[in-house]
Amino acid sequence: MTNRQKPIWARFYSPNVDPFFEPEPICVNRLIGRAFAQYEDRIFIEYRGEEISYGEMRRRVGQASAALRAAGILPGDRVALHLPNCPWHPVLFFGALAVGATVTHLSPLDAPEEIASKVEDTSPKLLFSTDAADMLAPLSRAFPHGNLPPIFICPDAVPGREWDGRPLAGARPVSLLLAGHEPAEDLPLDMPLDHPALLQFTGGTTGAPKAAVLTHGNLSAAAQTVAHVNIDEPAAQPGKKALQYAPLFHIMGLVGNMMRRAQEGGYISLRQRFDAAACIDDVERLGINTLAGVPTMWIGILGVQGISGRDLSSLDYVAASGAPLPREVYNRILALTGLRLRGGWGMTESSALGCQLPRNIPEEKLGATGIPNPAMEFRVVDPEDPNRVLAIGETGEFILRGPSIMKGYWNRPEETAAAFHEDWLLTGDIGYMDEDGFVFLVDRKKDVILSGGYNVYPLTIENAIHRHPDVSEAIVIGVPDAYRGESAKAFICLNQGASPFTLKELQDFLSDKIGRHEVPRFLEFRDSLPRTAVGKASRRVLKDEEAARLSAGSAK
Repeated sequence: MTNRQKPIWARFYSPNVDPFFEPEPICVNRLIGRAFAQYEDRIFIEYRGEEISYGEMRRRVGQASAALRAAGILPGDRVALHLPNCPWHPVLFFGALAVGATVTHLSPLDAPEEIASKVEDTSPKLLFSTDAADMLAPLSRAFPHGNLPPIFICPDAVPGREWDGRPLAGARPVSLLLAGHEPAEDLPLDMPLDHPALLQFTGGTTGAPKAAVLTHGNLSAAAQTVAHVNIDEPAAQPGKKALQYAPLFHIMGLVGNMMRRAQEGGYISLRQRFDAAACIDDVERLGINTLAGVPTMWIGILGVQGISGRDLSSLDYVAASGAPLPREVYNRILALTGLRLRGGWGMTESSALGCQLPRNIPEEKLGATGIPNPAMEFRVVDPEDPNRVLAIGETGEFILRGPSIMKGYWNRPEETAAAFHEDWLLTGDIGYMDEDGFVFLVDRKKDVILSGGYNVYPLTIENAIHRHPDVSEAIVIGVPDAYRGESAKAFICLNQGASPFTLKELQDFLSDKIGRHEVPRFLEFRDSLPRTAVGKASRRVLKDEEAARLSAGSAK
């Protein structure tokens, strides 16, 4: 950090966290290769009962990198991974980076048009997927005329869920690519820190999908920083077990979980789909130490029959991030596990870094997103004038600077320029910092509802709605209002057995919790909410639905 004065939040770091921590300038290949060698005999990944050691993963990555080089992949070429959570992901991700390629992540939840658009944008030389029906069906529809890059299919489908449709043009089993190759002594390559390692698609600050260019230096710095800030955690010691549902095709699952755990010599039980009952079975059976996920995951766990009688004593780190957490859920998890739910705030463009809740968070700070990470400069500025840094307690836009900040957006020079003020990343997130350095998120700049001349923040309304005893989940968006310009509409999922209430009853409930200008004018109950690839409720999908409803003349 350029300013060597100890930040006001430094006293909340655990004892061995250096507030002036500087990541080692090392590429991902060297960082992960060092971990593979250091913990060679430890288990790295457990998946469907198979345990893969760090040493065996190093061998598989080495084989993949040799095969990719033989296939003509050169530094700077793109390799697309259309993979769920499975061991093939780290094998091919680190294998591609080892030869200097840049990985393009395609989400398994992408619609065919989204896949086609991302492939067209990034022009990968090769594409990897699996033989599962739900993986290959969208691929087959994305390229109906066969104009797709060479595809290699990795075996991963469970019995009964294999792809049984027509063959994809040019698709071959990955075994043909790997056959006859052994790890090469001159791989992995030692890549420059500014060499692109990953093209990670994100909505950014505008909501339009584009690929953030994350370099070797970005990912390495972020992984090292996350490991350092958790250095005193019992769950961060070698051999400790983490149950991972966070997708590896998402920046938090990749950097905050897998790459961080690799440096600690950790054991990762990798899972694809969250099932609350199976999750608790795994915690008991495997002696899981770390369990992290989005708030809906914890709501599901609390609903497991007989949960209060289950043995969760192995847990020593629990976390929730990615969406607002109802206080009632926090309290119930605390009562269930004896642990405070941790979490943080970050974004794809910062390689997942930003803020993290410390272990010794005071009770009055609950609701904060955390304190800034070491190796990250953090400011709250006037959204209309980033040169004006705001005072403690004033609400403004978060901006970030540090070694994990993206290089820019792929093929988007104008949007890259708009995302930065000098060398500061404009996050588009609105909030404030208190007198102790705790950061409180108010909302996304692009989600602010402009109602009758007021800025109305959906997150504020959602937090108030979550205090209703019958509400399981809520999300708020702005919808057109002829009088006010926009008004808030609440989409609500109820707890099992709860009965719907009227809009007037909701407004009465909220009357002493939020301002009159913030109270929703519209209400819709849902059995479930649309979700993003990482399980967060999707505000964008709801906005699209409302726009379509309005254009059809049936807006509610």
